[in-house]
Amino acid sequence: MPDQGLIPVLFCLLAMWRILTPVSSHPQYSPCKLVQKAALCNNGNLSSVPERLPGNLEELQLNYNQIKTLHDVSFLRYPSLITITLACNGLEKVQSNVFRDSQLLENLNLANNNINIGFEETSLALRTLPSLRFLDLSENKLTDEMASTLLQNVSSLEYLNLSGNLLQRLDETSFRDLHNLKDLDLQRNIMFEIDSAFGSNPKLQRLNLAFNYLPCLTDFHMTQLVVLNASYNFIEWFISRQDLNDTFQLETLDLSNNRLFFFPFLPTRSKLQNLYLSHNILRFYEHLADNRTLQNATTSVEFYNLKKHIKNVTAQLWGDDLHGDVSSLDTLDLRRNRVDYFPDGFIQKMPTLSRLWMATNCLETLNFSTEQFSSNLYELDISNNKLSQVSANDGSLSMLGNLTYVNLSRNNLKELPFGLFSSLPRIHSVDLSYNNIGICLTDERKINTRSITECLQWNNIDSLRQLHLRGCNLEAVPNSAFTGLSLTHLELSDNPRIDVQDSLQCLSRTLQHLGLGNTQTRDIDLSHFQSLKSLNLSRNSLYHLPKSLYQIDLKVLDVRDNRLSTIPFGEARTLASKLQTIFLSGNAFNCCQTEWFKIFESAKTINMVAVSDIECQDILQTTHRVQDSERFYCLEAGESILWYILLLLPICLFLTGISIVTFLTYKPKLLQTSIKKKYLKPTSY
Repeated sequence: MPDQGLIPVLFCLLAMWRILTPVSSHPQYSPCKLVQKAALCNNGNLSSVPERLPGNLEELQLNYNQIKTLHDVSFLRYPSLITITLACNGLEKVQSNVFRDSQLLENLNLANNNINIGFEETSLALRTLPSLRFLDLSENKLTDEMASTLLQNVSSLEYLNLSGNLLQRLDETSFRDLHNLKDLDLQRNIMFEIDSAFGSNPKLQRLNLAFNYLPCLTDFHMTQLVVLNASYNFIEWFISRQDLNDTFQLETLDLSNNRLFFFPFLPTRSKLQNLYLSHNILRFYEHLADNRTLQNATTSVEFYNLKKHIKNVTAQLWGDDLHGDVSSLDTLDLRRNRVDYFPDGFIQKMPTLSRLWMATNCLETLNFSTEQFSSNLYELDISNNKLSQVSANDGSLSMLGNLTYVNLSRNNLKELPFGLFSSLPRIHSVDLSYNNIGICLTDERKINTRSITECLQWNNIDSLRQLHLRGCNLEAVPNSAFTGLSLTHLELSDNPRIDVQDSLQCLSRTLQHLGLGNTQTRDIDLSHFQSLKSLNLSRNSLYHLPKSLYQIDLKVLDVRDNRLSTIPFGEARTLASKLQTIFLSGNAFNCCQTEWFKIFESAKTINMVAVSDIECQDILQTTHRVQDSERFYCLEAGESILWYILLLLPICLFLTGISIVTFLTYKPKLLQTSIKKKYLKPTSY
């Protein structure tokens, strides 16, 4: 037995042993997840860099924490780090020696912090990173001066993100040390001037200037640039340097959502493939050059003081120099402008053009013969214009062997070249919605040999898969209208008097989507359409769903704005087992027959779109949202409303009697006066 005097000493030694025992010998909670040589410590509520992680880490993610300061010793234990991400921490201070042992660091993400508070000391820390290639300083409230200070002597950078800051004006000193910069993101600042800002960046290939306040881009001479995004600014002019003999490497130019009046003055030698000019006020003015009514009109415009030590620029507004080199153009996006014609030879200058998007302009005519479209043309969208005439001959149509998608919807077309689409061997999708082009009847097909026709025959076009004839005022559709087609998508909505029951049967094997919204369809047999996946029956005044719907494997059903009061229990269960998406708003459902809603709601595989807009009425004609079932006033099963009437009638009579007695009690003379006036009238004798 140990001496009683040693017991207190043993207790003291035990307590000291517990204190001195290394913490690592005890299991501790760590907010980090280790994946090979990466530590994922995001959303860990950390206030500092963890200290007890493996020393061979190459990636450390610390996003969405509360690290306000990076101390000099924060990364001392992790000399092998290549990537550090510290986004969304509220980081304010980065001490100057924090990266002195991180000589391998290549990627540093400091996005969405408060670097603006301690930017001077942070700049000293960045200078100690000789291998830094990717730096993200977005969303840090940085001004021009702060950004310039932070980027001094960081010459190894190849990718820099300064988006979402407070930059206003850039000059030749802004990025003068970034000689290896290849990708620069400056979007979502408040820049209105970028005077000679990129002269020290000969390797810059991608430049994003979107969502700023730039009024123009003139004297563009960055021959090495491959991608330029200047969308969502206030640019009225884009003028490239015309006196350069070098070939511009520019492949993608995005000037959409600006205020361009003229087609951009492109380089005379370029490799431009994608030109995005949508949402401007652009049009062509070549027709004004020979207009004798404008005696004092000028054909050129001069720009002064574009840059120091460079002569003034004179630009011809409707000469060949206007268009520049577009010989490599693959995609031209001119949507939502004011183009009312193509200048002579404009389309011909684009021998490789495959996509032409002209939706929402002012074109009145389209001549496939004179425009000489590229044989590579794959997609043509001239929807929502003012087209009243489309011309073509056999020779011009034979050149369009690659044309696959054609959209001529929302125009003023009443006639088209005979055999226009049957002459296109690869035509896949045609949209003629909201024109007055009909479907040829059998007799019209035999006698119609004119070059221009008011109706089209659609049968036997082998490649056609999608046909949109919405809102074309169609009525009579011959039974053989779609014979020989393998359509997967047929849109016939907004043709209120159309009858297609018999003409659709030949598509039962291939049809996957059918649009019959607003066609006054009451019932239709679709039981043979086993491939049908999507059906639009909206705005048809349906009182019940067609029985054939329960026999096919539908995935999407649109029955909005009908007159449905309920969906029977068994039919609802059948639909719930098949459907993935259903549109039901705009119907006057009966609140007391909403078992279908509970079935759909419990089926986790079906999505009721805009469920909060689905409404019903209870027996008091009060409108509720179907999902608010606790507010409904309904009778229990088996109850009759007659019992409620018999129950309420005596109560109403009793209350009426009480009211009369009370009234007469307080005003008895009123009754006497009334009786005298009615019965005690003076006689004539």
